[in-house]
Amino acid sequence: MNYQETIDYLFTFLPMFQRIGAAAYKADLGNTVALMEALDNPQHRFRSIHVAGTNGKGSTSHMLASVLSQKGLKVGLHTSPHLRDFRERIRIDGILVEEAWVVNFVEKYKEDIESIKPSFFEVAVGMAFKYFADMEVDVAIIEVGMGGRLDSTNVISPLLSIITNISLDHTAFLGKDLVSIAGEKAGIIKENTPLIIGQTQEETKEVFINKAREMNSPILFADNIYSLQNTKQENARLIADVYKNGELKYKDFVSTLCGNYQLKNIATVLAAIDELNNQGFSISEEVILNGILNLPKNAPLMGRWQRLCENPLTIADTGHNEDGLSYVIEQINQTPYESLHFVLGMVDDKDVDKVLSMLPSHAHYYLCKADIPRGLRVEILEEKVKAHNLNYSKYQSVKAALDSAQKNAKQNDLVFVGGSTFTVAECV
Repeated sequence: MNYQETIDYLFTFLPMFQRIGAAAYKADLGNTVALMEALDNPQHRFRSIHVAGTNGKGSTSHMLASVLSQKGLKVGLHTSPHLRDFRERIRIDGILVEEAWVVNFVEKYKEDIESIKPSFFEVAVGMAFKYFADMEVDVAIIEVGMGGRLDSTNVISPLLSIITNISLDHTAFLGKDLVSIAGEKAGIIKENTPLIIGQTQEETKEVFINKAREMNSPILFADNIYSLQNTKQENARLIADVYKNGELKYKDFVSTLCGNYQLKNIATVLAAIDELNNQGFSISEEVILNGILNLPKNAPLMGRWQRLCENPLTIADTGHNEDGLSYVIEQINQTPYESLHFVLGMVDDKDVDKVLSMLPSHAHYYLCKADIPRGLRVEILEEKVKAHNLNYSKYQSVKAALDSAQKNAKQNDLVFVGGSTFTVAECV
């Protein structure tokens, strides 16, 4: 098989949660463990950092990877889902895994895959771990797919565990309340392994404190150490003063990841770097500053307040659950515009009414469906939008919706693309 045939095989043969939803979910690690054994347990052959959380884990993972690459380390990065190319899930120093390597991996382990019958995600994780081990990375940043306790990535023994925040998402699998979801994500906490919590939340902090105590693991809350103040956005960059324990640490700290919701992620990254320095990494302030600044080169990240076009100003963001969307809407409200054109597509297992109740009532919505089985049919979305008295038009594809929005937008208008990762994926 060539590369495209190999990817088509993985999509066709393996159940993929991103595409079909619950049918692909497996509530145990049996298949993962069996697959790792078939691969000769590559997860034990590289150092790792494990990153979980409802929102912010992707941005946090990419920023950490960029800083460590800036230091000159060989850094693996595993993330999910991908937006355009499967290989986005597996990178070293920002460079995608080679197509030939993916093809060879599938050819070599095809019999094991068909015997074990893992999910798409399990194979992607196994492939990432094998690649990082074979390429002898110095350290790998491993982003959790969903939850933590039963996530396929949870077979590593990391140097450091990070949980960014907790909000309601994937409630059918992780629990109906924040405490239950926190309990699932706390499943990544390993014995005698330091833990960074990105956001202190009254409902969940005791879950993490108790689990860390049980595992004899030191725990730190990043927002009790770092705060970012005097924020501004200039030339598609986020600028802020960084305080550590109340004292100015960095004046005019610059991030190429825009959106004020990145402030918490930056604090989390800085707290994580402090802990890595405690473990002997010797990451200097200059490396930190340049690592965050050079993220587009060291660890490119798409779909986070990403500018797709300047005229009309067109921005895409993958925030799609209640917490993530609240930050996106806050960012939209802080962006000057005359009229808002909102390209909206969702998946069918989200709380659509909750999302619609949060959206700006003055916008015009361009309804569409991402080209995946999980995509919410436009006709269903239309009925929901009607019930919320929002202005809309509907389209047969994401591209048609975006084209229409950009065509209708005047010079000082804002076009925004969101509602799901998969809607954004068809635009970036």
